Amino acid sequence: MPWIKRNLLFLIGAVVAVILLGLGGWYLYAKSELNSANLEELNKAYAELERIAGLNPNPGNSKTDNIALAKEQQARVRDQIRKVGRFFTPIPPIPAGANVTSEAFSAALRRTVVELVSQAGMASVGLPPKNATTGASYNFSFDAQRNLVKFASGSLPALSSQLGEIRTICGVLYAARINSLDGIRRERVSTDDSSGAATDYLDGQSVTNELGVLTPYEVTFRCFSPELAGVLGGLASDPHGLLVKTINVEPAPPSSAPASDASGAMGAYSQGFAGSRYFPGGGNPYAAAAAPSGVPAVGAGGLPILLDEKPLKVTMVVNVLKLQPRK
Repeated sequence: MPWIKRNLLFLIGAVVAVILLGLGGWYLYAKSELNSANLEELNKAYAELERIAGLNPNPGNSKTDNIALAKEQQARVRDQIRKVGRFFTPIPPIPAGANVTSEAFSAALRRTVVELVSQAGMASVGLPPKNATTGASYNFSFDAQRNLVKFASGSLPALSSQLGEIRTICGVLYAARINSLDGIRRERVSTDDSSGAATDYLDGQSVTNELGVLTPYEVTFRCFSPELAGVLGGLASDPHGLLVKTINVEPAPPSSAPASDASGAMGAYSQGFAGSRYFPGGGNPYAAAAAPSGVPAVGAGGLPILLDEKPLKVTMVVNVLKLQPRK
């Protein structure tokens, strides 16, 4: 082995080189699989990029940044939501609070009914006559609860909301100076409502979706066309989301109009309106309808009637929109 002894260093170097070449080959082989996997991922990324670029709308390019435009549009939508949101302010329940007791609601109901009757008198709005049997005044659809001190379990939150909403609707009617209120109907929300008069309740129920809750009320009242316009304008401008769903307008026979039950309000509806803005001479507003054909009607003061207004009976379904809490 003299040759090995003479070339020992060369031999060792050759062996090391062979080993390194083997390790290098094994490394290349192992990494080739990783390279193939990375190439496959890269191809997928290019395919996804082409797909996104082909969408309509798409993220845009160097000239058009659709992502920035989308953010601007989102900001405008949120600003519009804030502006519109002021027309959907929640109506405070009566009484306010999360844990309403029977005693608190009973007292609040009596107090609110008295306030509504008093406000009707101050606005000269006629109310249905007192109950001939009990002598009770009109209770704004709460006859079943008016004299209770204990209420059905779980019903107080809904009743409190309804009381607040009815007071708000009545406020719009009073502000428009309608002539008389025939009645208000609401949905049944309590087992106590089963003992109430059928004229106090609707067959419909609240409708709920992901945006809000629509609670229906039906109001029947008598007025002239300017007051009806005032009611519609008041509902449209009210900040509590009062939406008119349906409206039915028909002539109101004078003989069928209810007498006022409010202190200081007008008397029987058919007695006329002294000093009416439609009849400068005062007297009976129905005199024009009773005058012979071709003969101009004359008021009590001797002045001719300027406008032959006809009394109207209006039945209107109003939905109260309550928005769901924002997520």
